[in-house]
Amino acid sequence: MKAKIFMIVVALSVIAASGLVFYQVDEREYVVITQFGEPIKAVKAAGLNWKWPDPIQSVNRYNNRLMTYEMGETEYLTEDKKNVMVDAYVVWQIDDPIKFMKTVKNRIGTETRLADILSSEIGISLGKYDLSSLIATDPKMIKFGQMMAEVKGKISQKANDYGTAIADVKITMLNFPERNKLSVFRRMRAERERIAKGYRSEGTEKAMKIRADADKQKQIILSKAYEKAQKIKGEGEAQAIKIYAQAYQKDINFYELIRTLESYEKFIDGKTTVVLSADSDLLKFINTSNPELLRLSETTESIKTSKYSSK
Repeated sequence: MKAKIFMIVVALSVIAASGLVFYQVDEREYVVITQFGEPIKAVKAAGLNWKWPDPIQSVNRYNNRLMTYEMGETEYLTEDKKNVMVDAYVVWQIDDPIKFMKTVKNRIGTETRLADILSSEIGISLGKYDLSSLIATDPKMIKFGQMMAEVKGKISQKANDYGTAIADVKITMLNFPERNKLSVFRRMRAERERIAKGYRSEGTEKAMKIRADADKQKQIILSKAYEKAQKIKGEGEAQAIKIYAQAYQKDINFYELIRTLESYEKFIDGKTTVVLSADSDLLKFINTSNPELLRLSETTESIKTSKYSSK
């Protein structure tokens, strides 16, 4: 009986001793081993490990998952002296457990330091940029991403002193204080109207230029067409003169008769009264006593006779 009790005591002692010597590291945590209160080793890999029993060596556990700290709304001033309200957060995690333990010790201490760093770095960066470069409508003018990269770089550098790594920094709100919203909106509206007016003016100028170019081309085309028409008309008149000249050379009297009859058609109608002298050239072909008219009549009769006889 005594032997059985002794075995039970020994077993319990072994179990208790193993609990003091062996320890398990979870995947979601880091472990720092301290010896007489001083950190001597950091364990990041999950698994079973051993140590000297307390109080020689102790196990200190720290969450290694990503954690988020939200800053809350804070008012800042941009380079062009615009008041803005900013809300931001930072995502962080423990990177060096021993340094973390020596400096900030826990999450509360870490986020107290991060609050000061985040607020300070955002204020410094906003003071380097005009508001228009942070909320511009033109993608080429926006420098918000550049500013946030600067903020993250500065915070990461300072957070490293506390054994923490910065995974992300984001601004969740960038707005105007309530007292400034109305005046800001008025300025924004005036700016948009100025830009719209500039676009309209530019469009009007381009339209006038297009119309001027079109009128110029129209005048050039009409001028060339008129020039070509005059050339064709001149060639036609020259050809007509040539034909008239040939007809004149063949029979002068007959040519004069034809031209006179054409003149009658132009100025004589049922409503026209013409007063001419008896010896006018216009009357010589309708004057029956005119020897030239008699000669032309005889010539015409002889032409008809020769045609009938040839048949």
